[in-house]
Amino acid sequence: MPELPEVETVRKGLVSLVKGKTIAKVDVYWPRIIEFPEVEIFQQQLVGEKIETIDRRGKYLIFQFTHYEMVSHLRMEGKYEYFAAPTPLDKHSHVRFIFTDGTELVYRDVRKFGRMALLKKGAAKEYKGLVQLGPEPTETEFKLADFKRQLAKSSTMIKPLLLNQKIVAGLGNIYVDEVLWLAKIHPEQPANTLNGQAVQRLREAIIEVIAKAKEAGGTTIRTYLNALGEAGHFQQELHVYGQTDKPCSRCQTPIIKIKVAQRGTHLCPHCQKLKKVK
Repeated sequence: MPELPEVETVRKGLVSLVKGKTIAKVDVYWPRIIEFPEVEIFQQQLVGEKIETIDRRGKYLIFQFTHYEMVSHLRMEGKYEYFAAPTPLDKHSHVRFIFTDGTELVYRDVRKFGRMALLKKGAAKEYKGLVQLGPEPTETEFKLADFKRQLAKSSTMIKPLLLNQKIVAGLGNIYVDEVLWLAKIHPEQPANTLNGQAVQRLREAIIEVIAKAKEAGGTTIRTYLNALGEAGHFQQELHVYGQTDKPCSRCQTPIIKIKVAQRGTHLCPHCQKLKKVK
């Protein structure tokens, strides 16, 4: 599943490929991908629209057109592919944007879970998936005081809390495992039992891991590629995710895999001890 670093890499790739292009036609082969408006209106409104740029918020892409904004969520396996000339499509190609210069951008999605919503200019921030997102995991936007206050209010285990996107945006299964390892926090530790130092370590770990992953172009697990057809290489720096039975790079204890809130979870049982709550 593409997480924030992968989506950011897709965004950069798409900007380099399609920024400034004008849409001549839109073909939709799987109508349920289009969340809003109706498919025919979606197709009509995009004709003649120019892609001014592409933004990102959490794991969402936001295409900025001349008069509209299109929110695109890749979900599990959605991806965009760019073609310099008309190309035969396969059964997993669901939306095709044909540009006036003859090039094409195709949205492919094996599971068909991805969604697109076309909104009026400036309305993307009110889209239901974006309204409740927490801050971006950056030094300037992700404030320690706010983070401490939110964790203190919740007795939820820290891993599922970080996954819900409301505390901080963009963290998925891979990066939460990596962040908790770096911060030496057990994924089942209740959020409100973390002391001030642990919360500070956790915030710093979130910012560090996401920044490094973005720089590396994301993590390639199985066949995920970015918009340029390139694989990310952050998987070469993973300490716990997918490292079951391998020695922890910090203490040499074998990494284990457990289930936390129905998600496969990797940790070091020595570095990440579950602290008892009095």
